[in-house]
Amino acid sequence: MNFTTMLRGALAAAAALSLAACGINSVPTKEEAAKAKWADVESAYQRRADLIPNLVSTVKGAAASEGKILEDVINARSRATAVQISADDLDDPAKFQAFEQAQGEVGATLSRLLAVTENYPQLRSQEGFLALQDQLEGTENRIDNARTKYNAAVQDYNTTIRTFPDSIGANIIHGAKPMQGFKAKPGADEAPEVNFDAPA
Repeated sequence: MNFTTMLRGALAAAAALSLAACGINSVPTKEEAAKAKWADVESAYQRRADLIPNLVSTVKGAAASEGKILEDVINARSRATAVQISADDLDDPAKFQAFEQAQGEVGATLSRLLAVTENYPQLRSQEGFLALQDQLEGTENRIDNARTKYNAAVQDYNTTIRTFPDSIGANIIHGAKPMQGFKAKPGADEAPEVNFDAPA
């Protein structure tokens, strides 16, 4: 092997290393990791949406007078399943906020419904209702866990596309935009007020 061939080989290796260090591979890898975590978030929300009709049907029999809250739960679920966001839209703040707001409405109406069921001792004693309530609580924990992991993946991706040298490949080759992460709702930092003197 002559010197020129060795020099060309060394230059090719150096060029390959410099390209690898410019986000050519790391940016799409981290983007796909964040999208995979997003799929976990969607799966957890879908699990909740699937459980809601069962909860509503179970509560209807014992709490017929609470029709308004049951209707609110059904409508919130309907709106939440209608607001779709694909993994390709995770960098669109408006679409992300609409999705997050719709899911937040479901959580709020479920909380109201579960609070109302405290007035129905016969419902609270039913094994089916208790199992369903446990499933919903577990699902809320899954949602929180999936959102936390998604936020970590988004932070990793967003940091990668903003830091040198990966930002070179992210901007020039991929045209990467920061992804949206979940944020706490306004007032979430304040503890809820508990009043045991309120009328039942």
